[in-house]
Amino acid sequence: MAGCRGPVTTFLAGLTLAVVPLAALAAPYPDKPIRLIVTFVPGGGADIVGRYIADKLSRSLGQPVIVENRPGAGGQIGANAGRASAPDGYTLTLVSSSYTVNPGLYSLKYDPVADVTPIVQVSKGPLILVSHADFAPRNVAEIISLARAKPGVLTFASSGAGSVIHLAGERFGANAKVELRHIPYKGGGAALNDVVSKQVDLYFAASASALPLIKAGKLKAYAVTSSERLPALPAVPTVAESGVPGYDVTLWYGIVGPKGMPADIVKRVNGEVNRILAQPETATKFATDGAAPAGGTPQQFASLIGREVKNWSEIVTKLGIKPD
Repeated sequence: MAGCRGPVTTFLAGLTLAVVPLAALAAPYPDKPIRLIVTFVPGGGADIVGRYIADKLSRSLGQPVIVENRPGAGGQIGANAGRASAPDGYTLTLVSSSYTVNPGLYSLKYDPVADVTPIVQVSKGPLILVSHADFAPRNVAEIISLARAKPGVLTFASSGAGSVIHLAGERFGANAKVELRHIPYKGGGAALNDVVSKQVDLYFAASASALPLIKAGKLKAYAVTSSERLPALPAVPTVAESGVPGYDVTLWYGIVGPKGMPADIVKRVNGEVNRILAQPETATKFATDGAAPAGGTPQQFASLIGREVKNWSEIVTKLGIKPD
């Protein structure tokens, strides 16, 4: 018996040594560039947030994080591209509140929570109701009066049919009991340009893209859509304060991955983004853009998506909103 132990022991030892190099061959994540799909066009609020996070992640992960804009259909085109990618952590998608509006407007063939991997909420903040600098009304009450005097004449732009900006305008019209005409664009940048150039009357703009134009005097800010005033515009009231009680719309951005991403990669990306969001520099940057860092766990982000899908679906049904 004793004589048999030598060869067996030698065999097991050799097997152990053979396994160690194989484990060592597994490269740590990430070992190549990462793609971050942004579901809206360059220059808008989503793009600004996405490029900031991509730059910071590139430094913390040690690999380039490359932004790829995939706009269209209220963010569905980009979201679908991300969802169809390999769940290896090398394709991430920055989605916005519009991601939770789409299920109420379209017959989607996927579950917006179960068929992706929610990773982390990045930011949150209000939209800003703006118009061009020469628009006659001085406040929201005068906008409402003008809209009631001319039903269907005043126009409001959106970054696309089915976007949260579109729904913000429809909800404003319903709550204020006025009829506004919706003009959809292919992205927030084009919508803002036409508001500034007086082609469209109103726009519920992402803070990041609107604030520089407001400060430059090219846009007039009437109200913010959140329940509290925006620190960057302390003199601008909320929509609810301005005679439209109960109005509250928040724009957020967050990162999701394809369904089935490994838990360790989800934990890594979540941790790195939370570290970025905790930096004073990020808080300052987001505040300048009219937003605040969010952060949190993947489970918290998944819960937010689920709640928002339910809330927006109820609003779409109640108002009878259809895709343009």
